[in-house]
Amino acid sequence: MPSSKSYLAYITDQLSDVPAVSCRPMMGEYLLYVGGKLIGGLYDDRLLLKPTAEARSLLPDARTEKPYEGAGDMLLVEDTDDRELLAALVLATAEALPERKKRPPEKG
Repeated sequence: MPSSKSYLAYITDQLSDVPAVSCRPMMGEYLLYVGGKLIGGLYDDRLLLKPTAEARSLLPDARTEKPYEGAGDMLLVEDTDDRELLAALVLATAEALPERKKRPPEKG
């Protein structure tokens, strides 16, 4: 079951104080970015984040789940009502991830 637009609206509202948050639709789900870094996504109306050590330290008891069959485990964020925790989680996750590699210009 794809994520609903109402869940997307709820999560983006909860993260509205976090700078540079964006979501992109992908096959019925939504990928979540902070500052251009892919940090997780919305899958079947679940918020899943990449399992960085920093995110795990903020959610030590979090379960891991797969966003879809064949994917790696991600951290399930169950308390999406806590705006401060959510902001800290997405920022910590983004900071822990490497910078995006720039693509070389296409030769034409």
